[in-house]
Amino acid sequence: MSLPTTHVSFPAGEVAGESPVLAVHALPDGRTAVVTAATPFHPVDHTWPDQPADHGTLTLDGTAHPVLDCLTGAHGPDGEFAVGADIPVRRGDEDWAWLVLHVLPAGALGPEAVGRTARLAVDADRRAALSASHTGCHLLALALNAALAPRWRKDPGRADALGHPDFDSLAMDGSVMDTAASTDTYRIGKSLKKKGFTTEATDTLPALADALPALTTEVNAHLAAWVAADAPVRIDTPGPGLTARRRWHTDLPEGPAAIACGGTHLHRLGELTALRTELALSPDGTELTAVTTPVRA
Repeated sequence: MSLPTTHVSFPAGEVAGESPVLAVHALPDGRTAVVTAATPFHPVDHTWPDQPADHGTLTLDGTAHPVLDCLTGAHGPDGEFAVGADIPVRRGDEDWAWLVLHVLPAGALGPEAVGRTARLAVDADRRAALSASHTGCHLLALALNAALAPRWRKDPGRADALGHPDFDSLAMDGSVMDTAASTDTYRIGKSLKKKGFTTEATDTLPALADALPALTTEVNAHLAAWVAADAPVRIDTPGPGLTARRRWHTDLPEGPAAIACGGTHLHRLGELTALRTELALSPDGTELTAVTTPVRA
């Protein structure tokens, strides 16, 4: 049976819904993967797994089954079924259907479930915590770019939405969030320095290692001001499909900001009472780490 790409409602912040079951697959580890036509669940992205999957329940005929994980799957034109890192084509390949896989315990459901309507409920508190961390991650990127702007000797050819050199995207080595914080790791190597970034002391700047306390204070001042501004947040999406290219938007005092993003977010910055980051530089100066912690209202 040919499967359609899953329609997702998590970009709008939905945490519940009903949809028919389209397929049930046994995963290699024995657990059960359930595909529905539509879902509010956010799956972990196999290409950039920064935000963990939603958890929750899938209820069928009055029996609630725990959703232990939520993965990205793909169904090929010749009937191939692949999961996560085993997907053999690029994300969004139009010849494949892109699926949200609700992972249930082994044997929870069988083929007889196909065609019946499931009630889907996301763990709303976990979602809210992950959304707070993801929103904080994007704000951190913009604040860090602003604070580091004086350290560029030349235009690197890429700017963020507020017009600052985009250190975040140019130096990004890894980003991960959990229910407590987001952790972003930046690589400061030869390629970044060739683009114009300097870590050394100049006539007007201390060395990056010496500047770190002041930089942290400056970044946190930006974050505090933006939280206090209580700007609305939205996700713009061209369509309901799982792999639609979505963008995070908010309007900061400095202007509108947008970042490509496939995750979930707060509805307003005022849903936080505080947002702070801690910056750390590795002893050899080649890795900068930012741990950003949101406090929800």
